[in-house]
Amino acid sequence: MKEVFINNSMNLIHKYYPNYSEEKLAELKYGLLGLYLMITKSIIIFGIAIYLNIFKELLIFTVIYNILRAPSFGMHASKSWICLVSSASIFIFSTYLSAKILISINIKIIFGIIGILLMYKNSPADTAKKPIVSPKRRRIYKNISTLIAIIFVITSIVIDNNFLSNSFILSLLLQNIMIAPTTYKIFGETYDNYKSYQP
Repeated sequence: MKEVFINNSMNLIHKYYPNYSEEKLAELKYGLLGLYLMITKSIIIFGIAIYLNIFKELLIFTVIYNILRAPSFGMHASKSWICLVSSASIFIFSTYLSAKILISINIKIIFGIIGILLMYKNSPADTAKKPIVSPKRRRIYKNISTLIAIIFVITSIVIDNNFLSNSFILSLLLQNIMIAPTTYKIFGETYDNYKSYQP
């Protein structure tokens, strides 16, 4: 199914944009693959959430998490099935945890400060397939990621809703794991890929 989607899409692109370079076509193919995986993964994960009656909560948690992931990036699984299993496990468990546990303000402050410092230190974390080469872009992404992390921590502390409060702080902790050099090393992925493009 994946190959059919990618091949048919690329054939349409070839048909309407015959002058695209090989580099441009490779970028589009990578983007289409990401789109396909995102759609199929979302259908399965949200299907599980409907079955577990946590669809609304999972949707909220996913939105909160991706606000931070967008500028800080992070590790991607090397195989689509690993991505599916890990994403489903992590997001379902994190959503359930956010809804059920109580975290004291002091713990949120401690985790929050650590999370902000780690976000500033490690973001943005690129991948071998999509390195962030430009120093200016890296600086912008780092600043945006850190600012969002600060907003997340403040919101987590001041908001009354327990689920939302937990979602902000757990999203920050989860994304810090996804951009940590140790995580890349554990899964055999290369870190600081942009350095390979520096003179």
